[in-house]
Amino acid sequence: MLALASFIALGLTAGLLAGMLGIGGGVVIVPALIWIFQRHGLSPEIIPHLAIGTSLSSIVFTSLSAIWAQHKRRAIDWPVVRLLAPATLLGGFASGYLAGFIPADMLKAFFAIFLLFVGTQFILDWKPAAHWRLPGRGGLWGLGLGIGSLSALLGIGGGNITVPLLHACNLDLKRAIAISTALGFPIALFGAVGFLLSGWRHALLPSGTLGYVSLPALAAIAGAAILTAPLGVRLAHDLPVKRLKRIFGVLVLAISLRMLWTVLT
Repeated sequence: MLALASFIALGLTAGLLAGMLGIGGGVVIVPALIWIFQRHGLSPEIIPHLAIGTSLSSIVFTSLSAIWAQHKRRAIDWPVVRLLAPATLLGGFASGYLAGFIPADMLKAFFAIFLLFVGTQFILDWKPAAHWRLPGRGGLWGLGLGIGSLSALLGIGGGNITVPLLHACNLDLKRAIAISTALGFPIALFGAVGFLLSGWRHALLPSGTLGYVSLPALAAIAGAAILTAPLGVRLAHDLPVKRLKRIFGVLVLAISLRMLWTVLT
């Protein structure tokens, strides 16, 4: 019962962040699930993979709710999304499958270091050079492959990568968040399928799992997140850009430090 309440609270928080920051919610879901699964005595060998696979699966549903809320506001630049999406699908599927064979501690450390970099960048309000712009079709395909691969590897919807990259190309932050929200769905979907396949019939997985996806956690997190994602979208359009950047930076920096602590101790 305690686990169910934890999953629901996690889903409500993740949905709000997904809508507000375009990050899918994985930066909160993954470390929280790692902690919950540790408390329930699951094997350390499977915990990070199960947390990431479950996170990606829940983001599939959360992102749909956030996409609809952004679309109603006409905030999504669909031509850019259509150019990026096919490459993110390919990168997400390949990386999601291969990640199941990477050692658990290596995944956790990579996740933490990446978030440390992104959080610091946003807190310091780093600004790109004025002449930086979105690349052409070939360049966008390269960006898409990179976004999809890293997102699936880290168990996130891609916002922690997509938003900084697009903002570095001098896109308005709120426009970058809307594009990231739309890309979160294909990244999460194909990444989740990859984790499902790589964990299929793993001997150490508990009951109620499908590959590296915990079905009870998925149902509770996704059900709650769908409710709060539209509220997050509303906040994203109402809050000043500088405040959005600080919220984004502080959140991911705090999580990265916590994750590094667990790896080093």
